[in-house]
Formats: sequence, structure tokens, C-alpha cells
Amino acid sequence: MTARVDHLVTSGTFSLDGGTWEVDNNVWMVGDDEEAIVVDAAHDADAIVAALGGRAVRAIVCTHAHNDHIDAAPALAEATGAPVLLHPDDLPLWKQTHPGRAPDGELADGQTLTVAGTRLTVLHTPGHAPGAVCLHVPELVTVLTGDTLFQGGPGATGRSFSDFPTIVDSIRERLLTLPPETLVRPGHGETTTIGVEAPHLQEWIDRGH
Repeated sequence: MTARVDHLVTSGTFSLDGGTWEVDNNVWMVGDDEEAIVVDAAHDADAIVAALGGRAVRAIVCTHAHNDHIDAAPALAEATGAPVLLHPDDLPLWKQTHPGRAPDGELADGQTLTVAGTRLTVLHTPGHAPGAVCLHVPELVTVLTGDTLFQGGPGATGRSFSDFPTIVDSIRERLLTLPPETLVRPGHGETTTIGVEAPHLQEWIDRGH
């Protein structure tokens, strides 16, 4: 059966550096009717379980460890038996949300995960967070970018653990090298493509965001 990308939006809050904001998050599920990998278990484990529709969950991948992307991960892991995977550079952020529960495994640049016969390649893209990753799924002409790249520009870098020059380098070196037709499926907001976003990067550099 052909793999696909399914989409769920969940709502909750994002908290960091003493502030809290209401947010809507994209939860992505890559797989077929039998199995899936969940990317970013945000806010509502029950809603994610319902969206999975009984599929076996092979992994719960965290694109980074801001609380709005990981708050439901332990509950989803308990409900599905799937391991939670995180890049180790984001452990300090993870521990702010889940101090008593470590991730089950690590993500590394170049690592591949397989579900429904389809490979997802981990791209380490620090900047928004030290351990931020994207998942490139060439068979589905897709890159799941978390908060590294959105429609309209890079993810925010104004808070702790973030750095603007680093995220620009990550996007330039790891994402803009992908085929222009590649769909960008971010952690928040609408889907775009690499080709649409590429011309905007220099604008962001010039504006100094």
C-alpha cells in the first residue's frame, strides 16, 4: 500500500522564557493504513490516537523539544507502545517539560526511519533549537520541517536556545538544496514548497530577523 502524509491540528500553549502563548500545532502522520510514524505529538494524545485509526505506531519523532511539540509525547507513547525519538542536543529543553521521563531513543543527522516501505531521512537543522531536525521523505516529495522553515520564512530565533545565523545556515545548506517541488510541511501553519520559499531567504537575512 502506498504511503501518505496525514495531518491533524491540535491546540494548546507554548511556554518559554517566562511567557505563554496560545498555539495551533500541526501533527503529521507518515504511513499507510497499517502503520505510521507520528511527527510532533502536540497537546492532545487522545486526538492523535483517534486520527491514527488503529494503525501501529513505529515511532514518535520530535522535530525539537519546545513544549508545544512534545507535551503529548509520553502519553502517546504509553497509548501506542511507540518509542519517542529526539536529537540529544534538545535534551535540556525536553527536561523543562518532562523532567521525570527521558526520550526512548536519539535522532542523528543522516539517520533513516522506515515506515510502510518509505524512508524518512533525518536532517539536523539547528537554529530554532539546538537539536531541531527535519525529516526528508523523497518518495512523497515532502520535507517535514518542524519550526525550522515556514511559509514565509525561518522559524523564530528570539528566545533561549535559538540563533538566527545558525537557522539561516541550516535552511541554506540542508533545505534549499532539496528539489524545488518538495512540499514543506511545517510545525504550524500552511504547507508551502522549497521553490516558493527559496527567494525569501535573502530577504530575511537582509532584514536581520
